[in-house]
Amino acid sequence: MAENTKIEWAHHTFNPWIGCTKVGPGCDHCYAEADFDKRRHVVQWGAGQPRKHTASSTWHLPVKWNAEAERLGVRYRVFCASLGDVFDNEVRPAWRSELFQLIKETPNLDWLLLTKRIGNAEKMIFDARISVIGPNFMDHDELPNVWIGATITNQAEADRDIPKLMEVPAAVRFLSMEPLLGPVSLRWLPAWPENYPYIAQNPSGFTNHLDGLRRIDWVIVGGESGPKARPMHPQWARDLRDQCAEAGVPFLFKQHGEWIGVPDLRNLPGGAGPGFGSFDYRPHDQAHDAVRIGKKAAGRLLDGVQHDGYPEAPNA
Repeated sequence: MAENTKIEWAHHTFNPWIGCTKVGPGCDHCYAEADFDKRRHVVQWGAGQPRKHTASSTWHLPVKWNAEAERLGVRYRVFCASLGDVFDNEVRPAWRSELFQLIKETPNLDWLLLTKRIGNAEKMIFDARISVIGPNFMDHDELPNVWIGATITNQAEADRDIPKLMEVPAAVRFLSMEPLLGPVSLRWLPAWPENYPYIAQNPSGFTNHLDGLRRIDWVIVGGESGPKARPMHPQWARDLRDQCAEAGVPFLFKQHGEWIGVPDLRNLPGGAGPGFGSFDYRPHDQAHDAVRIGKKAAGRLLDGVQHDGYPEAPNA
Protein backbone atom coordinates (compact mmCIF):
# COMPACT_ATOMS: atom_id res chain seq x y z
CA MET A 1 0.00 0.00 0.00
CA ALA A 2 2.90 2.36 -0.70
CA GLU A 3 4.47 3.19 -4.03
CA ASN A 4 5.71 5.78 -6.41
CA THR A 5 2.55 7.58 -7.39
CA LYS A 6 0.98 8.97 -10.54
CA ILE A 7 -0.54 11.78 -8.50
CA GLU A 8 0.91 14.97 -9.95
CA TRP A 9 1.57 16.72 -6.65
CA ALA A 10 3.39 13.96 -4.75
CA HIS A 11 6.42 11.72 -5.20
CA HIS A 12 5.13 8.80 -3.12
CA THR A 13 1.89 7.50 -1.63
CA PHE A 14 1.84 5.84 1.77
CA ASN A 15 -1.16 4.21 3.42
CA PRO A 16 -0.77 3.43 7.13
CA TRP A 17 -4.23 1.84 7.14
CA ILE A 18 -7.16 1.22 4.82
CA GLY A 19 -10.80 2.11 5.30
CA CYS A 20 -12.95 5.18 5.75
CA THR A 21 -16.46 6.63 6.00
CA LYS A 22 -18.05 8.93 3.45
CA VAL A 23 -18.55 12.37 4.98
CA GLY A 24 -19.35 14.75 2.12
CA PRO A 25 -20.18 15.18 -1.56
CA GLY A 26 -16.54 14.72 -2.55
CA CYS A 27 -16.78 11.17 -1.20
CA ASP A 28 -19.77 10.16 -3.32
CA HIS A 29 -17.74 8.25 -5.91
CA CYS A 30 -14.85 7.12 -3.72
CA TYR A 31 -12.38 5.04 -5.75
CA ALA A 32 -10.89 3.48 -2.60
CA GLU A 33 -14.26 2.18 -1.43
CA ALA A 34 -15.03 0.82 -4.89
CA ASP A 35 -11.71 -1.05 -4.99
CA PHE A 36 -10.99 -2.17 -1.42
CA ASP A 37 -14.55 -2.66 -0.18
CA LYS A 38 -16.82 -3.46 -3.11
CA ARG A 39 -14.31 -5.28 -5.33
CA ARG A 40 -11.56 -6.76 -3.12
CA HIS A 41 -13.54 -6.98 0.16
CA VAL A 42 -10.44 -5.99 2.18
CA VAL A 43 -12.37 -3.76 4.56
CA GLN A 44 -15.92 -2.50 4.92
CA TRP A 45 -16.46 1.23 4.58
CA GLY A 46 -18.54 3.08 7.14
CA ALA A 47 -18.79 4.32 10.71
CA GLY A 48 -18.10 1.67 13.34
CA GLN A 49 -16.21 -0.54 10.91
CA PRO A 50 -12.62 -1.54 11.75
CA ARG A 51 -9.79 -0.13 9.65
CA LYS A 52 -7.02 -2.39 8.39
CA HIS A 53 -3.45 -1.60 9.51
CA THR A 54 -1.00 -2.16 6.66
CA ALA A 55 2.02 -4.47 6.78
CA SER A 56 5.38 -3.69 8.40
CA SER A 57 7.00 -3.87 4.95
CA THR A 58 4.77 -0.97 3.89
CA TRP A 59 5.74 1.01 6.98
CA HIS A 60 9.43 0.50 6.17
CA LEU A 61 9.18 2.15 2.76
CA PRO A 62 9.20 5.76 4.03
CA VAL A 63 12.44 4.96 5.89
CA LYS A 64 13.89 3.86 2.56
CA TRP A 65 12.61 6.98 0.78
CA ASN A 66 14.03 9.18 3.54
CA ALA A 67 17.50 7.62 3.19
CA GLU A 68 17.37 8.08 -0.58
CA ALA A 69 16.28 11.71 -0.28
CA GLU A 70 19.10 12.40 2.17
CA ARG A 71 21.63 10.77 -0.14
CA LEU A 72 20.42 12.76 -3.16
CA GLY A 73 20.03 16.02 -1.27
CA VAL A 74 16.35 16.35 -2.21
CA ARG A 75 12.98 16.29 -0.46
CA TYR A 76 10.17 13.93 -1.35
CA ARG A 77 6.50 14.78 -0.90
CA VAL A 78 4.56 11.84 0.56
CA PHE A 79 0.78 11.78 0.22
CA CYS A 80 -0.38 9.95 3.31
CA ALA A 81 -3.63 7.95 3.48
CA SER A 82 -5.06 7.94 -0.03
CA LEU A 83 -7.13 4.91 1.06
CA GLY A 84 -8.35 6.39 4.33
CA ASP A 85 -8.07 9.50 6.48
CA VAL A 86 -5.41 10.21 9.10
CA PHE A 87 -8.01 12.01 11.24
CA ASP A 88 -10.76 9.39 10.95
CA ASN A 89 -12.56 8.81 14.26
CA GLU A 90 -12.46 5.04 13.73
CA VAL A 91 -8.65 4.92 13.61
CA ARG A 92 -6.97 3.76 16.82
CA PRO A 93 -5.05 6.60 18.50
CA ALA A 94 -2.03 4.29 18.87
CA TRP A 95 -1.88 3.92 15.09
CA ARG A 96 -1.86 7.69 14.66
CA SER A 97 0.93 8.01 17.23
CA GLU A 98 2.85 5.35 15.33
CA LEU A 99 2.43 7.40 12.16
CA PHE A 100 3.65 10.62 13.77
CA GLN A 101 6.65 8.80 15.18
CA LEU A 102 7.47 7.68 11.64
CA ILE A 103 7.06 11.26 10.42
CA LYS A 104 9.50 12.45 13.07
CA GLU A 105 12.02 9.78 12.03
CA THR A 106 11.90 10.76 8.34
CA PRO A 107 12.94 14.44 8.29
CA ASN A 108 13.82 14.41 4.57
CA LEU A 109 10.21 13.69 3.63
CA ASP A 110 7.42 16.26 3.55
CA TRP A 111 4.28 14.49 4.73
CA LEU A 112 1.08 15.67 3.07
CA LEU A 113 -1.82 14.83 5.38
CA LEU A 114 -4.95 15.60 3.38
CA THR A 115 -8.21 15.23 5.24
CA LYS A 116 -11.96 15.60 4.88
CA ARG A 117 -12.13 15.85 8.68
CA ILE A 118 -10.14 18.99 9.32
CA GLY A 119 -12.21 19.64 12.45
CA ASN A 120 -10.55 16.62 14.08
CA ALA A 121 -7.00 17.52 13.11
CA GLU A 122 -5.98 20.01 15.80
CA LYS A 123 -6.85 17.77 18.76
CA MET A 124 -5.59 14.58 17.16
CA ILE A 125 -2.28 16.20 16.25
CA PHE A 126 -2.01 17.56 19.80
CA ASP A 127 -2.50 14.05 21.20
CA ALA A 128 0.01 12.59 18.76
CA ARG A 129 2.58 15.27 19.63
CA ILE A 130 2.27 14.39 23.32
CA SER A 131 2.94 10.78 22.39
CA VAL A 132 5.89 11.55 20.10
CA ILE A 133 7.49 14.62 21.71
CA GLY A 134 6.35 14.24 25.31
CA PRO A 135 3.98 16.12 27.62
CA ASN A 136 6.25 19.15 28.02
CA PHE A 137 6.44 20.16 24.37
CA MET A 138 6.24 23.85 23.48
CA ASP A 139 4.31 25.35 20.59
CA HIS A 140 7.48 25.65 18.53
CA ASP A 141 8.12 21.91 18.87
CA GLU A 142 5.95 21.22 15.84
CA LEU A 143 6.89 18.48 13.43
CA PRO A 144 8.42 20.68 10.73
CA ASN A 145 7.76 18.30 7.83
CA VAL A 146 3.99 18.06 8.26
CA TRP A 147 1.80 19.64 5.59
CA ILE A 148 -1.90 19.73 6.43
CA GLY A 149 -4.50 19.93 3.68
CA ALA A 150 -8.27 20.23 3.69
CA THR A 151 -10.45 18.86 0.90
CA ILE A 152 -12.78 21.60 -0.34
CA THR A 153 -15.34 20.84 -3.05
CA ASN A 154 -17.75 23.78 -2.82
CA GLN A 155 -18.34 27.14 -1.16
CA ALA A 156 -20.12 25.68 1.85
CA GLU A 157 -17.11 23.49 2.69
CA ALA A 158 -14.76 26.44 2.17
CA ASP A 159 -16.75 28.61 4.57
CA ARG A 160 -16.91 25.84 7.17
CA ASP A 161 -13.51 24.17 6.95
CA ILE A 162 -10.84 26.68 5.95
CA PRO A 163 -11.06 28.49 9.32
CA LYS A 164 -10.49 25.12 10.99
CA LEU A 165 -7.46 24.48 8.78
CA MET A 166 -5.92 27.77 9.85
CA GLU A 167 -6.03 26.68 13.49
CA VAL A 168 -3.97 23.53 12.87
CA PRO A 169 -0.19 23.62 13.51
CA ALA A 170 1.62 22.73 10.29
CA ALA A 171 4.66 23.72 8.25
CA VAL A 172 2.43 24.15 5.18
CA ARG A 173 -1.35 24.49 4.89
CA PHE A 174 -3.00 23.67 1.59
CA LEU A 175 -6.36 23.18 -0.10
CA SER A 176 -7.17 20.21 -2.33
CA MET A 177 -10.18 21.38 -4.33
CA GLU A 178 -10.86 18.09 -6.04
CA PRO A 179 -13.39 17.13 -7.13
CA LEU A 180 -14.37 20.77 -7.60
CA LEU A 181 -18.18 20.69 -7.63
CA GLY A 182 -19.01 24.40 -7.73
CA PRO A 183 -17.58 27.91 -7.83
CA VAL A 184 -15.60 28.93 -4.75
CA SER A 185 -14.53 32.39 -3.66
CA LEU A 186 -11.61 32.68 -1.25
CA ARG A 187 -11.79 36.47 -1.08
CA TRP A 188 -13.57 36.45 2.27
CA LEU A 189 -10.68 34.81 4.17
CA PRO A 190 -9.44 37.13 6.93
CA ALA A 191 -5.79 37.92 7.38
CA TRP A 192 -5.84 37.48 11.16
CA PRO A 193 -7.07 34.36 12.97
CA GLU A 194 -8.89 36.26 15.71
CA ASN A 195 -11.37 37.42 13.06
CA TYR A 196 -12.35 33.91 12.02
CA PRO A 197 -15.26 33.30 14.43
CA TYR A 198 -17.14 36.29 13.05
CA ILE A 199 -16.13 36.09 9.40
CA ALA A 200 -16.73 32.33 9.18
CA GLN A 201 -20.36 33.06 10.00
CA ASN A 202 -20.59 36.11 7.73
CA PRO A 203 -18.37 35.39 4.71
CA SER A 204 -20.54 37.38 2.31
CA GLY A 205 -19.49 40.61 3.98
CA PHE A 206 -15.82 40.09 3.11
CA THR A 207 -15.43 39.68 -0.65
CA ASN A 208 -13.07 42.43 -1.80
CA HIS A 209 -9.61 41.37 -0.65
CA LEU A 210 -7.24 38.42 -0.74
CA ASP A 211 -5.20 39.10 2.38
CA GLY A 212 -6.48 35.94 4.02
CA LEU A 213 -5.77 33.74 1.01
CA ARG A 214 -2.09 34.64 1.42
CA ARG A 215 -2.16 32.61 4.64
CA ILE A 216 -2.83 29.50 2.52
CA ASP A 217 0.42 28.10 1.13
CA TRP A 218 -0.90 26.09 -1.82
CA VAL A 219 -4.10 25.44 -3.79
CA ILE A 220 -4.70 22.29 -5.87
CA VAL A 221 -7.70 22.19 -8.21
CA GLY A 222 -9.09 19.32 -10.25
CA GLY A 223 -12.18 17.81 -11.80
CA GLU A 224 -13.57 14.38 -10.98
CA SER A 225 -12.50 11.14 -12.63
CA GLY A 226 -14.11 7.70 -12.69
CA PRO A 227 -17.19 6.18 -14.29
CA LYS A 228 -19.68 8.39 -12.39
CA ALA A 229 -17.64 11.60 -12.59
CA ARG A 230 -19.44 14.93 -12.44
CA PRO A 231 -18.36 17.76 -14.77
CA MET A 232 -16.27 20.66 -13.50
CA HIS A 233 -17.03 23.98 -15.17
CA PRO A 234 -13.64 25.35 -16.30
CA GLN A 235 -14.66 28.84 -15.16
CA TRP A 236 -14.63 27.55 -11.57
CA ALA A 237 -10.97 26.59 -12.04
CA ARG A 238 -10.15 29.86 -13.81
CA ASP A 239 -11.58 31.89 -10.95
CA LEU A 240 -9.41 30.04 -8.42
CA ARG A 241 -6.36 30.34 -10.67
CA ASP A 242 -6.91 34.10 -10.87
CA GLN A 243 -7.46 34.48 -7.12
CA CYS A 244 -4.22 32.60 -6.42
CA ALA A 245 -2.30 34.65 -8.98
CA GLU A 246 -3.54 37.88 -7.44
CA ALA A 247 -2.61 36.71 -3.95
CA GLY A 248 0.72 35.16 -4.97
CA VAL A 249 -0.30 31.67 -3.84
CA PRO A 250 1.08 28.63 -5.75
CA PHE A 251 -1.64 27.05 -7.90
CA LEU A 252 -1.61 23.53 -9.34
CA PHE A 253 -4.24 22.44 -11.84
CA LYS A 254 -4.38 18.67 -11.58
CA GLN A 255 -6.88 17.79 -14.29
CA HIS A 256 -10.19 18.58 -15.97
CA GLY A 257 -11.35 15.08 -15.12
CA GLU A 258 -13.54 12.95 -17.35
CA TRP A 259 -15.36 15.98 -18.78
CA ILE A 260 -14.22 19.13 -20.53
CA GLY A 261 -16.16 22.23 -21.49
CA VAL A 262 -17.11 22.24 -25.14
CA PRO A 263 -15.41 25.62 -25.83
CA ASP A 264 -12.24 24.28 -24.20
CA LEU A 265 -11.85 21.50 -26.72
CA ARG A 266 -10.04 23.99 -28.95
CA ASN A 267 -7.23 24.18 -26.39
CA LEU A 268 -6.52 20.45 -26.51
CA PRO A 269 -3.46 19.33 -28.49
CA GLY A 270 -4.78 18.74 -32.01
CA GLY A 271 -8.18 20.25 -31.21
CA ALA A 272 -11.39 18.26 -30.89
CA GLY A 273 -10.50 15.93 -33.74
CA PRO A 274 -12.80 13.71 -35.78
CA GLY A 275 -15.63 11.88 -34.08
CA PHE A 276 -16.47 14.81 -31.80
CA GLY A 277 -20.19 14.23 -32.33
CA SER A 278 -20.00 10.74 -30.83
CA PHE A 279 -19.03 11.90 -27.32
CA ASP A 280 -21.33 11.97 -24.32
CA TYR A 281 -22.73 15.42 -23.51
CA ARG A 282 -24.04 16.95 -20.30
CA PRO A 283 -25.31 20.50 -19.76
CA HIS A 284 -23.16 22.58 -17.43
CA ASP A 285 -25.24 25.69 -17.62
CA GLN A 286 -27.12 27.58 -20.29
CA ALA A 287 -23.94 28.89 -21.88
CA HIS A 288 -21.46 26.09 -21.45
CA ASP A 289 -21.99 22.40 -22.19
CA ALA A 290 -19.56 19.66 -21.20
CA VAL A 291 -18.35 16.72 -23.22
CA ARG A 292 -17.02 13.48 -21.77
CA ILE A 293 -13.79 12.49 -23.48
CA GLY A 294 -11.93 10.79 -20.60
CA LYS A 295 -9.38 12.07 -18.09
CA LYS A 296 -6.33 11.46 -20.25
CA ALA A 297 -7.76 13.19 -23.31
CA ALA A 298 -9.10 16.13 -21.29
CA GLY A 299 -5.64 16.57 -19.79
CA ARG A 300 -4.23 19.25 -17.49
CA LEU A 301 -4.16 22.39 -19.62
CA LEU A 302 -6.24 25.30 -18.43
CA ASP A 303 -6.63 27.82 -21.25
CA GLY A 304 -3.71 26.09 -22.94
CA VAL A 305 -1.37 26.43 -19.94
CA GLN A 306 -0.14 23.75 -17.52
CA HIS A 307 -0.10 25.07 -13.97
CA ASP A 308 2.38 23.32 -11.66
CA GLY A 309 2.78 25.67 -8.74
CA TYR A 310 4.29 24.27 -5.52
CA PRO A 311 5.02 25.86 -2.15
CA GLU A 312 8.60 26.07 -1.06
CA ALA A 313 9.29 23.41 1.52
CA PRO A 314 10.28 25.11 4.81
CA ASN A 315 13.15 22.63 5.21
CA ALA A 316 14.46 22.94 1.67
